[in-house]
Amino acid sequence: MTAPVFLADRADLRADTVTLTGAEGRHAATVRRIRPGERVDVADGAGLIAECVVTDVGTGSVTLAVQARREVPAPEPRIVVVQALPKGDRAELAVETMTEVGVDVIVPFAAERCVARWPAGDRAAKALTRWRSAARAAAKQARRARIPEVTELATAAEVATRLKSAARAVVLEPGVDQALARLDLPGHGDVVLVVGPEGGLSPAELTEFTATGAVPARLGDSVLRASTAGAAAAAVLMARTGRW
Repeated sequence: MTAPVFLADRADLRADTVTLTGAEGRHAATVRRIRPGERVDVADGAGLIAECVVTDVGTGSVTLAVQARREVPAPEPRIVVVQALPKGDRAELAVETMTEVGVDVIVPFAAERCVARWPAGDRAAKALTRWRSAARAAAKQARRARIPEVTELATAAEVATRLKSAARAVVLEPGVDQALARLDLPGHGDVVLVVGPEGGLSPAELTEFTATGAVPARLGDSVLRASTAGAAAAAVLMARTGRW
């Protein structure tokens, strides 16, 4: 069984002793009930992992002795998913499952046919915080050394720019002949995948994205929800690129 993962600042991981406090300390001491002598890993979310042994547990805090450190390199190719906004609480589900699969960058996208809408003003910041918190929690659960980047909400033009600069750009599109599982994929650079809403991308969006060189591809004969298609497609890309 792999050691549980907690998060701390990179500077803290350079010391011989690490003390988890705040939300991480409470989670370790109260929720996970970590005890002295147990092995845990502490990551900075950007590739550095400290392998530790618990030396003391307090009320909402855990003290750890660092035994070793290792730097996990950024994986190649980088998997980027442009995720059309799912309905309701399915947004957090989409972020969680994509993080668990191993997606490196998640780009929220308000497609024309999205039922859900990204809020404005202060509520927009709260929405982005929810997505990023979901990614952080899922990365810990999945024992990931790196927390995926969750970007600001992207416009169609910004998505097109990202697709144009990708090593391989793909738009999920049910019913087309090209299967995602049979696409040639690069070993380096960005593989950018667009997941549209459950009503599909609009003709204008599809035209704009394919004009960049993006290839429309299908997952299979069934049509998945917007909140699960990204994770399923990312799993295919992970296997095809050798990251799994």
